[in-house]
Amino acid sequence: MNHPEPTADATFGRIARRLLPLLFLSYIVAYLDRVNVGFAKLQMATELAWSDAVYGFGAGIFFLGYFLFEVPSNLLLQRVGARRWIARIMISWGLISSAFAVVDRLPWGPLPAFFGVERVEFGFYALRLLLGLAEAGFFPGIILYLTYWFPSARRARTVAWFMTAIAAANVIGAPLSGWIMEAFDGTTGWSGWRWLFLIEGIPSLIMGGVILAALPDGPMSATWLTPPERQLVVDALAADADHATTSNVAHAPRSLREAMTHRAVWALAFVYFAGTVSLYGVNFWMPTLIQDLGIDRSAYLHIGLLTAIPWGIAGVTMVVAGAHSDRTGERRWHVAGALLVTAAGLTMLTLTGSTVVGAITALAIIASGVLAFFATFWTIPTGFLQHSAAAAGIAWINSVGGLGGHFGPDLIGRVRTATGGASGALLTLAALAVAGALVVLWVTRRVTLPPQRSRER
Repeated sequence: MNHPEPTADATFGRIARRLLPLLFLSYIVAYLDRVNVGFAKLQMATELAWSDAVYGFGAGIFFLGYFLFEVPSNLLLQRVGARRWIARIMISWGLISSAFAVVDRLPWGPLPAFFGVERVEFGFYALRLLLGLAEAGFFPGIILYLTYWFPSARRARTVAWFMTAIAAANVIGAPLSGWIMEAFDGTTGWSGWRWLFLIEGIPSLIMGGVILAALPDGPMSATWLTPPERQLVVDALAADADHATTSNVAHAPRSLREAMTHRAVWALAFVYFAGTVSLYGVNFWMPTLIQDLGIDRSAYLHIGLLTAIPWGIAGVTMVVAGAHSDRTGERRWHVAGALLVTAAGLTMLTLTGSTVVGAITALAIIASGVLAFFATFWTIPTGFLQHSAAAAGIAWINSVGGLGGHFGPDLIGRVRTATGGASGALLTLAALAVAGALVVLWVTRRVTLPPQRSRER
């Protein structure tokens, strides 16, 4: 059968329309299960008599589990295929997330006494750690998976559309979480926070089954592409690899060992840390920061609606930043500039965070900065990591850098417990964002960008 000669725009547009909605929905439910603890905290911490320091450490310990299993997870994804591995991740984290509904009723034997921690507090830490282990590899796995389909010149916009799921999860999830906590509070004798975990864990189980049934492992197994379209994708990716091989990115690593020891990989891991420490530091604490503005402590839906505003603005900013970066072919200043915007927002929050308008404005600037950062950051490491170095390097950057997700919430919790406020912690996060901007400008000073899309054939 003869097939018409495909064009790059039509082919990659078709791939995006087929894959991105599925990945987008998967990331929404993943992110919701990761951060809904921020809303549950509004009620759970009081009921279980936890301090801000206990909550902050428990919220952040998720990323220690992420760190431990992220590189092995990405290597296993390469071995067993994206479809089965991503489905496994989603089903296991859905089960663990739902288990938080009975966090204070789970038996842990002698482990709490061994670690010198009260049983319920230990259960919170243990489940958050297990959730991180279960979910490890999902995000870097998707980033790796997108490199199987899209050449680097198209990747910022693609990643931006995928990662708008962070904004969507908060825009949808914040009011939804607030509504669940209000509407179900007291049903069958359960508090609203228990229903929150149970109900929001179910979509992950459903999406795991959908991924298993519908996600192709790569272009060659996509029956909805014609043979010429598959060949176009293969040729575009091969040209990308040739560019990375001949580029002058400090002799780009091509093996697992080279990726793990390459100074650019470690530098980019720090840059990613600077972004994640702000994202999760503010994300896990945003409902509490908004509640502190004087809103009725049981008005969870109201808090959820206010929380959605910064993320709605950030979602639009993220897509615009990714599209502009792809259109211009410029990466380093998009990444550095986003971090500087984040730092400005964090500084503003310390100055104006006592008023509703000032706090929401500052939070919108922070959210816009960090999401614009994530939209463009991954074009840099995926632009020069190839072969086995890609799986390990992407996972290593995400796991080491992702530790910011532990330190951000934990730092804010400890500072709030010690001082009653978070200004010192927020200024520390701002300083890290500035440092990340300087490092990314340094590490990419001799990067040769791949050809722009207008030169694709």
